[in-house]
Amino acid sequence: MAPAITLAAEAPKLSAANTGFMLICSALVMLMTPGLAFFYGGMVRVKSTLNMLMMSFISLGIVTILWVLYGFSMAFGTDSGSVIGWNSDWVGLGNIGLTELWPGYTIPVFVFMVFQLMFAIITPALISGALADRVKFSAWALFIALWATVVYFPVAHWVWGAGGWAFELGVIDFAGGTAVHINAGAAALGVILVIGKRVGFKKDPMRPHSLPLVMLGAGLLWFGWFGFNAGSWLGNDDGVGALMFVNTQVATAAAMLAWLIYEKIRHGAFTTLGAASGAVAGLVAITPAGGAVTPLGAIAVGAIAGVLCAMAVGLKYKFGYDDSLDVVGVHLVGGVLGSLLIGLFASGKGQSTVEGLFYGGGLTQFWKQCAGVFAVLAYSLIVSAVLAFILDKTMGMRVPEDDEIAGIDQAEHAETAYDFSGAGGGAARTAAAAAAAAVGGAESKKVDA
Repeated sequence: MAPAITLAAEAPKLSAANTGFMLICSALVMLMTPGLAFFYGGMVRVKSTLNMLMMSFISLGIVTILWVLYGFSMAFGTDSGSVIGWNSDWVGLGNIGLTELWPGYTIPVFVFMVFQLMFAIITPALISGALADRVKFSAWALFIALWATVVYFPVAHWVWGAGGWAFELGVIDFAGGTAVHINAGAAALGVILVIGKRVGFKKDPMRPHSLPLVMLGAGLLWFGWFGFNAGSWLGNDDGVGALMFVNTQVATAAAMLAWLIYEKIRHGAFTTLGAASGAVAGLVAITPAGGAVTPLGAIAVGAIAGVLCAMAVGLKYKFGYDDSLDVVGVHLVGGVLGSLLIGLFASGKGQSTVEGLFYGGGLTQFWKQCAGVFAVLAYSLIVSAVLAFILDKTMGMRVPEDDEIAGIDQAEHAETAYDFSGAGGGAARTAAAAAAAAVGGAESKKVDA
Protein backbone atom coordinates (compact mmCIF):
# COMPACT_ATOMS: atom_id res chain seq x y z
CA MET A 1 0.00 0.00 0.00
CA ALA A 2 1.32 3.40 -0.86
CA PRO A 3 2.12 5.60 2.09
CA ALA A 4 -0.52 8.14 3.00
CA ILE A 5 0.27 11.64 1.87
CA THR A 6 -1.03 14.56 3.95
CA LEU A 7 -1.61 17.66 1.87
CA ALA A 8 -1.40 21.01 3.57
CA ALA A 9 -4.29 23.37 2.96
CA GLU A 10 -3.46 25.48 -0.05
CA ALA A 11 -2.90 29.11 0.82
CA PRO A 12 -5.13 31.65 -0.95
CA LYS A 13 -3.65 33.14 -4.08
CA LEU A 14 -4.23 36.59 -5.49
CA SER A 15 -7.30 36.58 -7.72
CA ALA A 16 -7.16 39.04 -10.58
CA ALA A 17 -10.94 38.75 -11.00
CA ASN A 18 -11.76 39.50 -7.34
CA THR A 19 -9.14 42.25 -7.24
CA GLY A 20 -10.59 43.95 -10.30
CA PHE A 21 -14.12 43.55 -8.98
CA MET A 22 -13.16 45.14 -5.67
CA LEU A 23 -11.41 48.08 -7.34
CA ILE A 24 -14.59 48.74 -9.34
CA CYS A 25 -16.67 48.48 -6.16
CA SER A 26 -14.32 50.95 -4.44
CA ALA A 27 -14.83 53.42 -7.28
CA LEU A 28 -18.60 52.98 -7.03
CA VAL A 29 -18.54 53.72 -3.30
CA MET A 30 -16.38 56.79 -3.95
CA LEU A 31 -19.03 58.01 -6.43
CA MET A 32 -21.61 57.86 -3.65
CA THR A 33 -20.08 60.85 -1.86
CA PRO A 34 -20.56 63.24 -4.83
CA GLY A 35 -23.97 61.60 -5.27
CA LEU A 36 -24.78 62.41 -1.66
CA ALA A 37 -23.61 65.98 -2.27
CA PHE A 38 -26.12 66.37 -5.12
CA PHE A 39 -28.86 64.66 -3.10
CA TYR A 40 -28.37 67.00 -0.16
CA GLY A 41 -27.52 70.01 -2.34
CA GLY A 42 -30.86 69.90 -4.13
CA MET A 43 -32.78 69.62 -0.87
CA VAL A 44 -31.52 72.86 0.68
CA ARG A 45 -32.35 76.47 -0.08
CA VAL A 46 -30.58 77.97 -3.06
CA LYS A 47 -28.41 80.17 -0.83
CA SER A 48 -26.95 77.07 0.87
CA THR A 49 -26.33 74.86 -2.17
CA LEU A 50 -22.55 75.21 -2.45
CA ASN A 51 -22.00 74.85 1.27
CA MET A 52 -23.97 71.60 1.24
CA LEU A 53 -21.91 70.29 -1.67
CA MET A 54 -18.68 71.26 0.05
CA MET A 55 -19.64 69.63 3.35
CA SER A 56 -19.61 66.28 1.52
CA PHE A 57 -16.65 66.93 -0.76
CA ILE A 58 -14.32 68.03 2.05
CA SER A 59 -14.67 64.59 3.62
CA LEU A 60 -12.95 63.12 0.55
CA GLY A 61 -9.87 65.12 1.44
CA ILE A 62 -9.75 64.97 5.22
CA VAL A 63 -10.68 61.33 5.80
CA THR A 64 -8.41 60.06 3.03
CA ILE A 65 -5.34 61.56 4.68
CA LEU A 66 -6.33 60.41 8.17
CA TRP A 67 -7.04 56.89 6.90
CA VAL A 68 -3.57 56.64 5.37
CA LEU A 69 -1.83 58.07 8.43
CA TYR A 70 -3.55 56.05 11.15
CA GLY A 71 -7.23 55.35 10.49
CA PHE A 72 -6.77 52.03 8.72
CA SER A 73 -4.49 50.86 11.50
CA MET A 74 -7.00 51.86 14.20
CA ALA A 75 -9.93 50.19 12.46
CA PHE A 76 -8.37 46.96 11.21
CA GLY A 77 -5.07 46.53 13.03
CA THR A 78 -4.31 44.02 15.78
CA ASP A 79 -7.06 44.12 18.38
CA SER A 80 -6.52 45.67 21.78
CA GLY A 81 -9.19 45.07 24.42
CA SER A 82 -11.87 44.40 21.77
CA VAL A 83 -12.30 48.16 21.29
CA ILE A 84 -9.49 49.39 19.03
CA GLY A 85 -6.90 48.10 16.62
CA TRP A 86 -3.32 49.07 15.85
CA ASN A 87 -0.60 47.96 13.46
CA SER A 88 2.47 50.17 13.24
CA ASP A 89 3.39 48.65 9.86
CA TRP A 90 0.23 50.17 8.41
CA VAL A 91 0.91 53.72 9.63
CA GLY A 92 1.40 55.70 6.44
CA LEU A 93 0.91 52.45 4.47
CA GLY A 94 4.68 52.22 4.07
CA ASN A 95 5.20 48.55 4.93
CA ILE A 96 2.54 46.79 2.89
CA GLY A 97 3.64 44.59 0.00
CA LEU A 98 1.99 45.06 -3.39
CA THR A 99 0.80 41.45 -3.50
CA GLU A 100 0.32 40.99 0.25
CA LEU A 101 -3.14 39.50 0.68
CA TRP A 102 -5.82 40.48 3.15
CA PRO A 103 -5.95 37.50 5.55
CA GLY A 104 -8.32 34.79 4.35
CA TYR A 105 -9.12 36.49 1.05
CA THR A 106 -7.75 36.70 -2.47
CA ILE A 107 -7.39 40.48 -2.73
CA PRO A 108 -4.37 42.62 -1.78
CA VAL A 109 -4.30 44.55 1.49
CA PHE A 110 -4.18 47.76 -0.54
CA VAL A 111 -7.48 46.89 -2.22
CA PHE A 112 -9.21 46.11 1.08
CA MET A 113 -7.75 49.31 2.52
CA VAL A 114 -9.05 51.55 -0.26
CA PHE A 115 -12.49 49.89 -0.27
CA GLN A 116 -12.89 50.52 3.44
CA LEU A 117 -11.56 54.07 2.96
CA MET A 118 -14.59 54.93 0.85
CA PHE A 119 -16.89 53.85 3.71
CA ALA A 120 -14.93 56.02 6.11
CA ILE A 121 -15.31 58.99 3.75
CA ILE A 122 -19.06 58.87 3.22
CA THR A 123 -20.03 58.24 6.86
CA PRO A 124 -19.23 61.74 8.23
CA ALA A 125 -20.58 63.25 5.01
CA LEU A 126 -23.95 61.68 5.85
CA ILE A 127 -24.04 63.71 9.07
CA SER A 128 -23.85 67.00 7.17
CA GLY A 129 -27.44 66.86 5.94
CA ALA A 130 -28.74 67.42 9.47
CA LEU A 131 -26.67 70.60 9.86
CA ALA A 132 -27.63 72.45 6.69
CA ASP A 133 -27.58 76.26 6.53
CA ARG A 134 -25.91 77.06 9.83
CA VAL A 135 -22.46 75.54 10.50
CA LYS A 136 -19.09 77.21 9.93
CA PHE A 137 -17.14 75.35 7.28
CA SER A 138 -13.91 75.47 9.31
CA ALA A 139 -15.68 74.03 12.35
CA TRP A 140 -17.25 71.31 10.21
CA ALA A 141 -13.86 70.35 8.76
CA LEU A 142 -12.34 70.04 12.23
CA PHE A 143 -15.37 68.10 13.44
CA ILE A 144 -14.89 65.56 10.62
CA ALA A 145 -11.27 65.01 11.63
CA LEU A 146 -12.09 64.57 15.31
CA TRP A 147 -15.21 62.48 14.75
CA ALA A 148 -13.53 60.09 12.36
CA THR A 149 -10.72 59.58 14.87
CA VAL A 150 -12.68 59.02 18.06
CA VAL A 151 -15.95 57.61 16.69
CA TYR A 152 -15.77 56.08 13.23
CA PHE A 153 -12.39 54.32 13.42
CA PRO A 154 -13.14 52.63 16.78
CA VAL A 155 -16.70 51.67 15.79
CA ALA A 156 -15.49 50.18 12.50
CA HIS A 157 -13.14 48.02 14.57
CA TRP A 158 -15.95 46.92 16.89
CA VAL A 159 -18.11 45.80 14.00
CA TRP A 160 -15.68 44.55 11.33
CA GLY A 161 -12.24 44.23 12.90
CA ALA A 162 -10.94 40.84 13.99
CA GLY A 163 -11.27 40.86 17.79
CA GLY A 164 -13.77 43.72 17.91
CA TRP A 165 -16.41 43.04 20.54
CA ALA A 166 -19.41 43.25 18.19
CA PHE A 167 -17.64 41.11 15.59
CA GLU A 168 -16.84 38.48 18.21
CA LEU A 169 -20.36 38.59 19.66
CA GLY A 170 -21.77 37.71 16.25
CA VAL A 171 -23.53 40.97 15.42
CA ILE A 172 -24.35 40.83 11.70
CA ASP A 173 -23.63 43.99 9.74
CA PHE A 174 -22.97 43.09 6.13
CA ALA A 175 -22.07 46.55 4.84
CA GLY A 176 -22.62 49.23 7.48
CA GLY A 177 -26.02 49.41 9.15
CA THR A 178 -24.38 50.04 12.51
CA ALA A 179 -20.92 51.31 11.58
CA VAL A 180 -22.16 53.71 8.90
CA HIS A 181 -25.85 54.59 9.13
CA ILE A 182 -26.67 54.30 12.83
CA ASN A 183 -23.29 55.83 13.57
CA ALA A 184 -23.94 58.84 11.33
CA GLY A 185 -27.60 59.23 12.28
CA ALA A 186 -26.88 59.20 16.00
CA ALA A 187 -24.02 61.64 15.51
CA ALA A 188 -26.32 63.97 13.59
CA LEU A 189 -28.82 63.94 16.44
CA GLY A 190 -26.09 64.60 18.99
CA VAL A 191 -24.75 67.62 17.10
CA ILE A 192 -28.09 69.25 16.33
CA LEU A 193 -29.12 69.01 19.97
CA VAL A 194 -26.04 71.10 20.75
CA ILE A 195 -26.06 73.69 17.95
CA GLY A 196 -29.80 74.29 17.85
CA LYS A 197 -32.32 75.08 15.13
CA ARG A 198 -32.08 77.08 11.93
CA VAL A 199 -33.46 80.60 11.94
CA GLY A 200 -37.12 80.27 10.97
CA PHE A 201 -37.47 76.55 11.72
CA LYS A 202 -41.18 75.60 11.82
CA LYS A 203 -42.07 79.16 10.74
CA ASP A 204 -40.62 79.76 7.28
CA PRO A 205 -41.20 77.48 4.28
CA MET A 206 -38.04 75.49 3.53
CA ARG A 207 -38.71 73.61 0.32
CA PRO A 208 -35.97 71.98 -1.80
CA HIS A 209 -34.61 74.40 -4.37
CA SER A 210 -33.88 71.74 -7.04
CA LEU A 211 -35.72 68.44 -7.09
CA PRO A 212 -33.92 67.41 -10.29
CA LEU A 213 -30.64 67.58 -8.32
CA VAL A 214 -32.22 65.47 -5.58
CA MET A 215 -33.25 62.82 -8.09
CA LEU A 216 -29.82 62.88 -9.74
CA GLY A 217 -28.18 62.40 -6.35
CA ALA A 218 -30.55 59.58 -5.42
CA GLY A 219 -29.81 57.85 -8.72
CA LEU A 220 -26.06 58.09 -8.16
CA LEU A 221 -26.46 56.77 -4.63
CA TRP A 222 -28.57 53.84 -5.84
CA PHE A 223 -25.98 53.03 -8.52
CA GLY A 224 -23.00 53.33 -6.21
CA TRP A 225 -24.72 51.32 -3.49
CA PHE A 226 -24.27 48.14 -5.51
CA GLY A 227 -20.53 48.51 -4.92
CA PHE A 228 -21.14 49.48 -1.30
CA ASN A 229 -23.21 46.34 -0.62
CA ALA A 230 -22.18 43.61 -3.06
CA GLY A 231 -18.51 44.50 -2.66
CA SER A 232 -18.60 43.99 1.09
CA TRP A 233 -18.27 40.22 0.64
CA LEU A 234 -14.79 40.98 -0.77
CA GLY A 235 -15.12 38.61 -3.69
CA ASN A 236 -17.33 36.75 -6.11
CA ASP A 237 -16.57 33.10 -5.36
CA ASP A 238 -19.68 31.76 -3.60
CA GLY A 239 -22.67 33.79 -4.73
CA VAL A 240 -23.27 35.72 -1.51
CA GLY A 241 -22.24 38.98 -3.17
CA ALA A 242 -24.73 38.26 -5.95
CA LEU A 243 -27.47 37.70 -3.35
CA MET A 244 -26.60 41.03 -1.79
CA PHE A 245 -26.73 42.73 -5.20
CA VAL A 246 -30.21 41.33 -5.86
CA ASN A 247 -31.48 42.19 -2.38
CA THR A 248 -30.16 45.74 -2.71
CA GLN A 249 -32.30 46.30 -5.80
CA VAL A 250 -35.34 44.51 -4.39
CA ALA A 251 -35.41 46.27 -1.01
CA THR A 252 -34.85 49.69 -2.55
CA ALA A 253 -37.73 49.22 -4.97
CA ALA A 254 -40.02 48.03 -2.16
CA ALA A 255 -39.10 50.94 0.09
CA MET A 256 -39.67 53.53 -2.63
CA LEU A 257 -43.11 52.12 -3.41
CA ALA A 258 -44.04 51.82 0.27
CA TRP A 259 -42.99 55.43 0.96
CA LEU A 260 -45.04 56.70 -2.01
CA ILE A 261 -48.12 54.72 -1.01
CA TYR A 262 -47.89 56.01 2.56
CA GLU A 263 -47.39 59.54 1.24
CA LYS A 264 -50.40 59.30 -1.06
CA ILE A 265 -52.63 58.00 1.74
CA ARG A 266 -51.31 60.47 4.31
CA HIS A 267 -50.85 63.59 2.17
CA GLY A 268 -52.67 62.96 -1.10
CA ALA A 269 -49.72 63.07 -3.54
CA PHE A 270 -46.85 61.03 -4.93
CA THR A 271 -43.83 63.37 -4.66
CA THR A 272 -40.43 63.14 -6.29
CA LEU A 273 -38.87 63.94 -2.93
CA GLY A 274 -40.76 60.99 -1.45
CA ALA A 275 -39.55 58.67 -4.20
CA ALA A 276 -35.93 59.70 -3.68
CA SER A 277 -36.17 59.53 0.12
CA GLY A 278 -37.93 56.16 0.02
CA ALA A 279 -35.22 54.71 -2.20
CA VAL A 280 -32.51 55.88 0.16
CA ALA A 281 -34.42 54.46 3.15
CA GLY A 282 -34.50 51.07 1.44
CA LEU A 283 -30.80 51.22 0.61
CA VAL A 284 -30.01 52.05 4.24
CA ALA A 285 -32.17 49.27 5.68
CA ILE A 286 -30.90 46.49 3.42
CA THR A 287 -27.24 47.42 3.97
CA PRO A 288 -26.81 45.35 7.16
CA ALA A 289 -29.36 42.68 6.28
CA GLY A 290 -28.97 41.89 2.59
CA GLY A 291 -26.53 39.01 2.97
CA ALA A 292 -28.71 37.24 5.54
CA VAL A 293 -32.21 37.46 4.04
CA THR A 294 -33.91 36.05 0.97
CA PRO A 295 -35.28 38.33 -1.78
CA LEU A 296 -38.74 37.98 -0.21
CA GLY A 297 -37.20 38.99 3.09
CA ALA A 298 -35.62 41.96 1.33
CA ILE A 299 -39.06 43.07 0.12
CA ALA A 300 -40.27 42.96 3.72
CA VAL A 301 -37.23 44.87 5.02
CA GLY A 302 -37.62 47.52 2.32
CA ALA A 303 -41.37 47.95 2.75
CA ILE A 304 -41.13 48.25 6.52
CA ALA A 305 -38.33 50.80 6.23
CA GLY A 306 -40.20 52.79 3.59
CA VAL A 307 -43.26 53.26 5.77
CA LEU A 308 -41.57 53.73 9.14
CA CYS A 309 -38.91 56.12 7.83
CA ALA A 310 -41.63 58.17 6.11
CA MET A 311 -43.38 58.39 9.47
CA ALA A 312 -40.13 59.15 11.31
CA VAL A 313 -39.20 62.24 9.29
CA GLY A 314 -42.07 64.11 10.91
CA LEU A 315 -40.82 63.49 14.44
CA LYS A 316 -38.56 66.55 14.27
CA TYR A 317 -41.64 68.79 14.20
CA LYS A 318 -43.20 66.96 17.11
CA PHE A 319 -40.08 66.94 19.30
CA GLY A 320 -38.54 70.21 18.09
CA TYR A 321 -35.09 69.12 16.88
CA ASP A 322 -34.02 70.60 13.54
CA ASP A 323 -32.77 67.70 11.43
CA SER A 324 -32.58 69.74 8.24
CA LEU A 325 -32.54 66.92 5.64
CA ASP A 326 -33.84 64.01 7.73
CA VAL A 327 -30.61 62.20 8.48
CA VAL A 328 -32.13 60.96 11.74
CA GLY A 329 -35.42 59.92 10.15
CA VAL A 330 -33.82 58.04 7.25
CA HIS A 331 -30.32 56.91 8.26
CA LEU A 332 -30.72 56.37 12.00
CA VAL A 333 -34.20 54.87 11.82
CA GLY A 334 -33.46 52.93 8.62
CA GLY A 335 -30.19 51.60 10.03
CA VAL A 336 -31.85 50.49 13.26
CA LEU A 337 -34.68 48.77 11.39
CA GLY A 338 -32.40 46.96 8.95
CA SER A 339 -30.12 45.78 11.71
CA LEU A 340 -32.87 44.54 14.02
CA LEU A 341 -34.89 42.87 11.27
CA ILE A 342 -31.98 40.49 10.72
CA GLY A 343 -33.06 38.88 13.98
CA LEU A 344 -36.45 38.14 12.40
CA PHE A 345 -35.74 37.50 8.71
CA ALA A 346 -32.27 35.86 8.61
CA SER A 347 -32.78 32.70 6.54
CA GLY A 348 -29.62 30.78 7.37
CA LYS A 349 -28.97 30.34 3.62
CA GLY A 350 -26.93 33.43 2.87
CA GLN A 351 -23.77 34.73 4.49
CA SER A 352 -24.07 32.31 7.42
CA THR A 353 -26.29 29.63 8.92
CA VAL A 354 -27.75 32.07 11.46
CA GLU A 355 -31.55 31.94 11.46
CA GLY A 356 -33.94 34.59 12.67
CA LEU A 357 -37.18 34.20 14.58
CA PHE A 358 -39.32 33.61 11.48
CA TYR A 359 -37.01 30.82 10.31
CA GLY A 360 -36.96 28.88 13.57
CA GLY A 361 -33.91 30.48 15.13
CA GLY A 362 -35.62 32.09 18.10
CA LEU A 363 -34.59 35.51 19.37
CA THR A 364 -30.90 34.82 19.99
CA GLN A 365 -29.71 36.78 16.96
CA PHE A 366 -32.22 39.55 17.61
CA TRP A 367 -30.72 40.24 21.03
CA LYS A 368 -27.23 40.25 19.54
CA GLN A 369 -28.40 42.79 16.99
CA CYS A 370 -29.89 44.91 19.78
CA ALA A 371 -26.54 44.94 21.58
CA GLY A 372 -24.73 46.22 18.51
CA VAL A 373 -27.39 48.73 17.54
CA PHE A 374 -27.83 50.43 20.89
CA ALA A 375 -24.14 50.42 21.84
CA VAL A 376 -23.19 52.20 18.61
CA LEU A 377 -26.16 54.55 18.88
CA ALA A 378 -25.34 55.59 22.45
CA TYR A 379 -21.58 55.93 21.89
CA SER A 380 -21.92 58.00 18.73
CA LEU A 381 -24.70 60.20 20.12
CA ILE A 382 -22.83 61.06 23.32
CA VAL A 383 -19.34 61.51 21.89
CA SER A 384 -20.61 63.52 18.92
CA ALA A 385 -22.53 65.84 21.22
CA VAL A 386 -19.42 66.31 23.38
CA LEU A 387 -17.27 67.10 20.35
CA ALA A 388 -19.85 69.61 19.08
CA PHE A 389 -20.08 71.23 22.50
CA ILE A 390 -16.30 71.64 22.76
CA LEU A 391 -16.04 73.11 19.26
CA ASP A 392 -19.00 75.40 19.87
CA LYS A 393 -17.49 76.75 23.09
CA THR A 394 -14.02 77.26 21.58
CA MET A 395 -14.23 78.29 17.92
CA GLY A 396 -18.02 78.43 17.55
CA MET A 397 -19.95 75.94 15.40
CA ARG A 398 -22.53 78.29 13.92
CA VAL A 399 -22.24 81.16 11.49
CA PRO A 400 -23.60 84.53 12.67
CA GLU A 401 -27.35 84.89 12.36
CA ASP A 402 -27.04 87.60 9.70
CA ASP A 403 -24.89 85.32 7.55
CA GLU A 404 -27.37 82.48 7.94
CA ILE A 405 -30.22 84.70 6.81
CA ALA A 406 -28.30 86.27 3.93
CA GLY A 407 -26.86 82.96 2.76
CA ILE A 408 -24.10 80.70 3.99
CA ASP A 409 -22.69 80.21 0.48
CA GLN A 410 -21.63 83.82 0.15
CA ALA A 411 -20.49 84.10 3.77
CA GLU A 412 -18.39 80.93 3.90
CA HIS A 413 -17.34 80.38 0.27
CA ALA A 414 -17.65 83.81 -1.42
CA GLU A 415 -19.64 82.17 -4.22
CA THR A 416 -23.20 81.50 -5.28
CA ALA A 417 -24.54 78.36 -6.93
CA TYR A 418 -26.30 80.13 -9.79
CA ASP A 419 -25.00 83.22 -11.61
CA PHE A 420 -27.67 85.17 -13.47
CA SER A 421 -25.43 88.12 -14.38
CA GLY A 422 -25.03 86.86 -17.94
CA ALA A 423 -28.72 86.31 -18.51
CA GLY A 424 -29.00 89.36 -20.76
CA GLY A 425 -30.14 92.94 -20.38
CA GLY A 426 -33.40 94.65 -19.69
CA ALA A 427 -36.40 92.37 -19.30
CA ALA A 428 -34.30 89.19 -19.40
CA ARG A 429 -32.13 90.38 -16.55
CA THR A 430 -35.15 91.51 -14.58
CA ALA A 431 -36.85 88.13 -15.09
CA ALA A 432 -33.69 86.27 -14.07
CA ALA A 433 -33.34 88.37 -10.93
CA ALA A 434 -36.98 87.77 -10.06
CA ALA A 435 -36.56 84.04 -10.57
CA ALA A 436 -33.46 84.02 -8.37
CA ALA A 437 -35.26 85.94 -5.65
CA ALA A 438 -38.22 83.58 -5.80
CA VAL A 439 -36.01 80.53 -5.51
CA GLY A 440 -33.91 82.08 -2.78
CA GLY A 441 -36.97 82.87 -0.76
CA ALA A 442 -38.32 79.36 -0.87
CA GLU A 443 -37.03 77.84 2.32
CA SER A 444 -37.71 74.19 2.42
CA LYS A 445 -39.02 71.57 4.69
CA LYS A 446 -40.11 68.03 3.89
CA VAL A 447 -43.67 66.88 4.11
CA ASP A 448 -44.62 66.65 7.77
CA ALA A 449 -45.18 62.92 8.13
